[in-house]
Formats: sequence, C-alpha cells, structure tokens
Amino acid sequence: MPQNLAPIPELYVSYDSAQKLKADAGDLISHDLTPRQICDLELLMNGGFNPLKGFLSEEDYNGVVENMRTADGTLWPMPITLDVTEKFAETVELGQDIALRDQEGVILATMTVTDKWVPNKSREAEKVFGADDLAHPAVNYLHNHAGAVYLGGPVTGIQQPVHYDFRARRDTPNELRAYFRKMGWRKVVAFQTRNPLHRAHQELTFRAAKEAQANLLIHPVVGLTKPGDIDHFTRVRCYEAVLDQYPASTTAMSLLNLAMRMAGPREAVWHGLIRKNHGCTHFIVGRDHAGPGKNSAGDDFYGPYDAQDLFREHQEEMGIEMVDFKHMVYVQDRAQYEPADEIADKDDVTILNISGTELRRRLAEGLEIPEWFSFPTVVEELRKTRPPRAKQGFTVFFTGFSGSGKSTIANALMVKLMEMGGRPVTLLDGDIVRKNLSSELGFSKEHRDLNIRRIGYVASEITKNGGIAICAPIAPYASTRRAVREDIEQFGAFIEVHVATSIEECERRDRKGLYKLAREGKIKEFTGISDPYDVPENPEISLETESVEVDNCAHQVILKLESMGLIKG
Repeated sequence: MPQNLAPIPELYVSYDSAQKLKADAGDLISHDLTPRQICDLELLMNGGFNPLKGFLSEEDYNGVVENMRTADGTLWPMPITLDVTEKFAETVELGQDIALRDQEGVILATMTVTDKWVPNKSREAEKVFGADDLAHPAVNYLHNHAGAVYLGGPVTGIQQPVHYDFRARRDTPNELRAYFRKMGWRKVVAFQTRNPLHRAHQELTFRAAKEAQANLLIHPVVGLTKPGDIDHFTRVRCYEAVLDQYPASTTAMSLLNLAMRMAGPREAVWHGLIRKNHGCTHFIVGRDHAGPGKNSAGDDFYGPYDAQDLFREHQEEMGIEMVDFKHMVYVQDRAQYEPADEIADKDDVTILNISGTELRRRLAEGLEIPEWFSFPTVVEELRKTRPPRAKQGFTVFFTGFSGSGKSTIANALMVKLMEMGGRPVTLLDGDIVRKNLSSELGFSKEHRDLNIRRIGYVASEITKNGGIAICAPIAPYASTRRAVREDIEQFGAFIEVHVATSIEECERRDRKGLYKLAREGKIKEFTGISDPYDVPENPEISLETESVEVDNCAHQVILKLESMGLIKG
C-alpha cells in the first residue's frame, strides 16, 4: 500500500477507555478551550498534526519558533500551544492531568501537563509571523487575546468535537485515506482555500490536477480564518454550488477544521504537512499564500512568492510535492482563462481580471458580476449573505472623554437615521448600558474592558441582523476598541467616530461635576485625569465639537455614512 494511503496514528483511546476517562475526569481541573484551541485539539487527536502527540513542550516550542523544528529535529513550522490565564496556570502543577472541554463543558480530551512557562510573545511574533506588528491578525491575537502562560504535554483523546453543520463533508485524515484507497486514487493534489471558488479557481485546479496527473481534493478551511472573511456557511454553499462543474470520478471535497494563522511562508509548509497527513501527494501553493494583507506601514507582510520558495526548500523532506499556483486571467478574445505569464500576445489581446477588493465592492454596491468571472450560482449565494451596503447593518462607535459630547451627538444621529427609515436604530449609550447591562461592574480596567466588550457584542448582533447600532461609551483603550471592531466587521461596517474635544474643554463643561471629584481624588481611575486615554490613530471620522453645533456634528457623520454607501443620499 502506498505510504500516503496507509492509516496514520490517532490520539483517541478505545470507546470503553473513553467512558472510564469521562467518569474519572469529574475529579480533574477543567480548562474550557477557546474556538482556536478546539480546532488545534481536533487536528492533534485525529492525526492532522501528526507527528505531534499533544501541545508543544517548552523545548519543542523554542525549537519551532527559532528554526521550525521540534527538539528531536522534526520539521514543524507552527507553535501549537495551550495558552491559559495566569490565574488558571497557578492552579496547575507539573505532572498533573487536566480535562480539556469545549465551550458547553463537554470533555474532549485529557492532558498531562509536563511544561508550564511564560513565552516571549514578541520573539514568537518576529520569528513565526515575520514582524511584531499588531496589524497582523495572529500577532494581535497573540498579544491581546491569547493567555499569558503556555502549558505543554501529551493529549489523550476521548471524543472529537461535535459539528452539527455539513457533517457529511467533514473527514478525518484516516477517513480520507480510506476513501482514496477505495477509489483507487494513488496521486491526490489538494487545493486549500478560504474564499469562494470562482471560474479562475476552477481553471487553476483543473490545470494543477492535469499537471500532476493526479485526482483533485478541494480542501477548504472552515475553522478560524482572517477577520472579515466570508463566513464558512456561505462559502460551503458556494463550493457545493460549483461541485457539479468538476468530474465526480476524479474530484472530492472535504472540509478542514483548521484555525489559520495567516503566517505566509511558514503557513504554506504547515498546510503541506497537514495535507500530507490527509493522504495527499501534491499541494497547490498560491501567490502570497495565507498572506494577511498589509502591515502597519501599508506594505505586504510577505513577498508574493516567499511561500513557494520556503515550500520548495522543504518539499523533499515533507514528502509532498508543490504545484505552483498560476495567476489566471481571462483573455476576452479567446473566451478562456490562461496563466498571466504565459500569454505571448498580451499586447494584442484584451485581458480581464477582477480583484478580491473589486469583487467585494461590486457585491456591496449591488453591481453586476460578469459570468466570465464567476458562476451565477456562486454569485446568488454571495448576494444572499452580502446584500448591497445600503441594506446592511452597521455600527457607529463614538469614543472620547467624559463630557466630550458623544451622547448628545449620538442622540442627534439616531433621530436623523430614524427620520430616514428603512432599518431599526438602537442607541447603546454609556450610561444606559451601565444601568441595564453592566450594573454590577466597577471602573477598573478589567471591568471597563468587559463593559465595552458587552456593548460590542450587542452591537454585533444588531449589525448581523441588519440594524444600525450607535454606541457612545468612553472606550479609552485602543486594544479593546480594536477587538470590538473585529467582532462587528464579521457582519457589517464599523465606523469609529473620535469626538476629539480637549480635556480642558470637557472639564470646563463638567455638568456632572465628575472632573472636580477626580481632581480631588474622590473618583479613582478617571479617564484623562488618573487613567490614560488612547487617542484613535485612524478613526473613520474625527469631530471637533468646540464652537460647532451638535446638528452639524451629526450631519458630518451622515455625510460619511453616505460616502461609504451605507445610507442612500
């Protein structure tokens, strides 16, 4: 039997052993896994991360960060770590077993803790992602979401996470290997995607399979991808809509519950190793594969072919061959897709292409998407989830000092939007939220963050359901505002409005007498006096309120919303 089709080791115990472990786990300390950790654990247990036997030890972690190898020299480019809070880490001793549970409390595995350490996250960011830059979504996650302490140790699998969606499309590595054996497939080329498939992708995958003389596995990621990506429910419906464009006897589709890191070159090698574990012999590596977009300076994080270069360097050791991603463009004169660098008469023919940005614009504005670019069934699915911008929900998020005029302008904006009609409008004012949603919270940094996250959660639900949310908290911390933006931008637009009234003017207005009390030390941790305010660096709009009427300030926001296409002029 070819090596790529033989069964690979999993970390699950037998059914009887699992039942005993479940019963015994009642006495263990439990860790509730984050969505990303659930993705990682699933691929550890089912062999997708073979040869890893659990979350990395400190020695393995250091080797992976520094030179993409575990302590024994095995090639592995991505740190797979169990990050926990300092508070939880204090309850765990080395050698102790802990229960790993999903977010409903269902036990998935146990883990023997062999290592506990505080990582150098800046070093991890530099080495793994190429820069310690918060514009990179994984670096932002590392610094602002991941726990401060890492635990390492082997994992004993009890049961796989439950997925209620697309169950027939989800295959473990061994299930895929068994399918390939049954079908007699000896060579399989995998296509990784986190976007809907359009005609260029179809042509690309046809050519890749032909070039490798292999069968095709369309293997999209349905775990965590990049903030702002199209949700996986919509994407899978799009994939299913175009599957009949492929020959059924030589093409299969399976979903991969992977939490992407958008780590470019390292991610490409990682994806290759994962696909090898799933029984594939070839892997398509794209131009700017798993790139996260622009860094803080406005440049791409990685070169367009860095991922292909690193993969090529290691492919022999990995045991999976790379198929180059060709940049496909539509040649109108010949009514077909061709690789851009292979068109000899490019000066004499009309070449058409639509970028991802342009596609999103056309969807947002309800413009035509030509049939040469995408399949009508795919466009239909995308339009269901992404109506024109003037019909989408959105959030206007005011931030500024106490007394800056946020609530007053927010109220004026709410009335103007209600006058226009068409969508429900909800005002989440700081004082109202404190009374109805966060009455038990104080004003420590932790509690302020929690209050803003609650506001963000409610706003994201309003936005998701096509309404308009207007938020007017102080929201002093940039990291929290960014987290709220990410939560909301999954569903619609986020417009940050900085009410840039100076602290002196706010203190002069001080209708509630709060600044006076703060100056006297009677109010602790008061923003602008005894607690910092992170001035927004790139708000969608900044309002100067001194000697400017409230109506004019609200009108400036309306004009911005019009220019963004969120309301009709």
